[in-house]
Amino acid sequence: MAVALITMFLFIGTYSNAQELKVGSAKRIITPNPLIAVSGGVGTPNPAHIKKGDLFVRAMVLAKGVEKIAIVNIDNIGWPAALGDRSRQLIKGIPPENVLIGATHTHSAPDAYAFPNATGGHSADLDYLDRCVTLVADAVNEAIRNLEPADLKIEVGKAEGKIAYNYYAPKLYDSRCGVIQAIGTKGKNKGKAIVTLVNYAIHPEVIGNSRDILTPDLIGPLYDRIEAKTGGMAVFMNGAQGGMVTADNRLEDGKEVADWEECKRIGNLLADEALRIISTAQVQQNPDIFCANKTVTFPIESAMLKYILQNSPLNYSGGNGDSISTTLNLLNIGSAQILTIPGEALPNIGYYLKRKMPTEHPFLFGLTNDAFGYILTKEDFNSFERYEYVSRTSLGEKTGEILISELLGMVDKSPQPQKK
Repeated sequence: MAVALITMFLFIGTYSNAQELKVGSAKRIITPNPLIAVSGGVGTPNPAHIKKGDLFVRAMVLAKGVEKIAIVNIDNIGWPAALGDRSRQLIKGIPPENVLIGATHTHSAPDAYAFPNATGGHSADLDYLDRCVTLVADAVNEAIRNLEPADLKIEVGKAEGKIAYNYYAPKLYDSRCGVIQAIGTKGKNKGKAIVTLVNYAIHPEVIGNSRDILTPDLIGPLYDRIEAKTGGMAVFMNGAQGGMVTADNRLEDGKEVADWEECKRIGNLLADEALRIISTAQVQQNPDIFCANKTVTFPIESAMLKYILQNSPLNYSGGNGDSISTTLNLLNIGSAQILTIPGEALPNIGYYLKRKMPTEHPFLFGLTNDAFGYILTKEDFNSFERYEYVSRTSLGEKTGEILISELLGMVDKSPQPQKK
């Protein structure tokens, strides 16, 4: 059946419905020592002399039969394929196109893009990025070695409390939190959580990049809370958080709380909500997994992004100056269906995609495989003053339309996820 599907589909995918599901996890600390400057996006990074929490790369690997999938997150504002592809070449036993690498989007980590300045120079620490490339691969390779039989718990529900809001339109954001938890079925981890993945749309920018602080922001406390309560590792994958779905650190007087204690409040609350949501989920015994991929090309209309892609020393591939290509993935993991987004899609795109996915457990992995800025529909692009900034930092007005069309095309051609 897999051969027939590959022949029929316009993208590559295999389905595993035999043998037993195995899951493994591993992590590596990527905090630079000594500390280096941190980046909140385009522009010169700001010096950092204080650390609040460590930066990590975390890998979750799923394997069943011939199918193997790695889901990787990294504490950074974004992680371009120019770096991710180098790690993929160092990973043994998983096809490169089945290695999904997403960024948590903290605004208080080193520059991973080597953003060029007006004279063509940059302020990135390339040696640091080289180390991260190796540590990403190390984490995945260890997770492969750690594979063990597992069942899954999967649920999507509303995360309650003061966690996120949309800075442009406070209630226009997706409050749903998706959770996938792997439970060991044999050996020392029988009945215990191996890894808990949390999928939620939010900008982790409580502290930001102008405070002299290097930090994973609210995602660090989220990791710590989940790991303390479950004993297994935590992974966070961001969602459709563009324009601007950010942490709700507002005070009644209009000011904001921008310190580590607020990071802990929000991170702990989101962790507690994720564990509440997953607590009543039914165990899915030996569920199937499926991974498809497709290379998609987007035109580049933004002069700023075109300049970055052409002048960064990372040597971005997959483009000709007027366009750039990237990999989109579709995963079925038990009852969950997952689509990847190579940037920051606005919430209306996220809602639409989830509505069209044939499952009660839709997941969107934003900022995954690439991070090409904001992704808007053509109707929103440059249409009113409020979206001037997000339009300027987007590839162009066609990006959203192409993304939606390609992802839903993959949905239509894929096997449906299992019923819960």
